[in-house]
Amino acid sequence: MQNDFSKGGVGKNILMQAIPLTIAQFIQLLYNIVDRIYIGHLPGSDGLALTGIGLIFPIVTLVQAFTNLFGMGGAPLCSIARGAGKKEEAEKILGNTATLLFFSSFLIMGVCYLFKRPILYAFGASDATYVYADQYLTIYLAGTVFSMLGTGLNYFINSQGFPKIGMLTTLLGALLNIILDPIFIFGLNMGVRGAALATVISQGASAVWVLKFLTGKKAILTIKRPCLKLERRLVGRITGLGLSGFIMSGTNALVQIACNVSLRAYGGDLYIGIMTILNSVREVLSLPVMGITNGAQPVLGYNYGAREYRRVRKGILFTTLIGGIYSAAAWLAVVLFPDVFIRLFSDHADMLAAGREAMQLYFFGFVLMVFQFAGQSTFVALGKSKFAIFFSLFRKVIIVVPLTFLLPAIGGLGVDGVFIAEPISNAVGGIASFTTMMLTVWRKLGKMETQSLPAAEAEETTGENVPAAP
Repeated sequence: MQNDFSKGGVGKNILMQAIPLTIAQFIQLLYNIVDRIYIGHLPGSDGLALTGIGLIFPIVTLVQAFTNLFGMGGAPLCSIARGAGKKEEAEKILGNTATLLFFSSFLIMGVCYLFKRPILYAFGASDATYVYADQYLTIYLAGTVFSMLGTGLNYFINSQGFPKIGMLTTLLGALLNIILDPIFIFGLNMGVRGAALATVISQGASAVWVLKFLTGKKAILTIKRPCLKLERRLVGRITGLGLSGFIMSGTNALVQIACNVSLRAYGGDLYIGIMTILNSVREVLSLPVMGITNGAQPVLGYNYGAREYRRVRKGILFTTLIGGIYSAAAWLAVVLFPDVFIRLFSDHADMLAAGREAMQLYFFGFVLMVFQFAGQSTFVALGKSKFAIFFSLFRKVIIVVPLTFLLPAIGGLGVDGVFIAEPISNAVGGIASFTTMMLTVWRKLGKMETQSLPAAEAEETTGENVPAAP
C-alpha cells in the first residue's frame, strides 16, 4: 500500500484524509470538552470551577504549541520526502521528532510545576478560582509526556495515509476519558482532581497505541533506534517549519492570557467563565475547517514533492471552498441558537444572561476564519515557513492582543471590547494571509505548472528539494 496522493481526484484524496482526521480531532477535543461539561455542572461551585479550568487554558495550549512545533514541523517534511521517494530521510525525520517530543515534555512539566502558583495568578486567578485551577493542573501536568507523544506522533500516522488509524488513536483515549470522568468526578467524589486523573490515564492509553503502530509492521515509515539520534540539520528543518504551528498555538495562549486579565479587570470571574465557554464552542465549531485544511496538508505536500503543481492548486481551491461553506453555516447556528451552546457547559443564570451577547459578538467574523486556515495550511504544507510564521504572529500578537487591552477602555465598551477583538482579527488577519498566499504561492505554482523546470532550477525557485522531471 503506497498511498499515492498523486492519483485519483484531489478533492476525494483530501476528504479521505480530512473526514477521519476531523473525527479524530473532535475525539481529541473531547478530552478537555467532556471535563469542562462535567465541571461546569459541578454542584456547589457556582461556575467557579469552570472559571478555574479556564485559567489553565494557556498552559494546556502551550503544551500543544510545543507538540505542534515538532509534530506539525516534522510531518509535512515527512510527506515531502516520501513523495520524493526518500524513505530513509523520512524515517530520520520521524525518529528525530519522537526524540524532541519526549525530552521537551519533561522540561515543560518541570517548569510548570516549579512556577505553578505565580503563573496561575498572572493568568487572572483569584483566591476563589485558584483552588480549582491548582487541583486540576497538579495532576494534569503529570501526563505531559503522554499528551505530546500521542498527539505529536499521530501526525505521522496521518501523513502516511492512515487517517483511520489516527482516528482510532484519539477514539481510544476519548472513550476512556468519557467513561472515567463520571466515575472519578462523582462516583469517587474527586471533583476537579478526578477530571484531571481521567484525562491523564486516557492520554497514556493513546500514546501507547501510537507507539505500538509506529514500531510495528503495518506502518510505511517506522520509528527505528538509529533514527532517534538528533541531527542538527533535521532539527533545524523540523523546528523551522513547525514554528508556524508553535506560534499559532503559542499566540493562542497569549490571547487567552490577555483575555483573562482584561476580563478580570472589567467583568470579574463570571466573564472568565463565559470566555471558557466561548473558547470551548469555538474549538468545536472550527474543527471541520481545521480538519479539511490539515487533511489537505499531506495531499498538497505529496503532490508538491511529486511536481504535480496543478493538483496542488486544485487542492487549495477545494479546501477554501468547502471550509467557507461550512463556516457560514456554523456562524448562522451560533447567531440563532446561542443558548443551546451555552447550556452544554453551564445552566447558571448569570452565565446564560451575559453569555448570549458575548457569543454573538465573539463569533461575528467566524466565516472569515477559513481564509486564515487556508492560507496558513498551504504555507505549512509546501514548506513556506516564513510566511506561515509571519501571519501567525500578525493575527494574534499584532491585532488581537493589543485590541483586547485597548477596546475595553474605548467608549465604555468594557467586556464587549474583549469579545469584539476576535472578529476584527479574523477579518484583517484572514484576508491578509489568504491574499498573500494567492499572490505568491498560487501564482508561482501556476508558472511552474506551465513550464518544465529542471530539478536544480525548481529547487532554487521553491527552496525545496524537488525530484527531477521524468
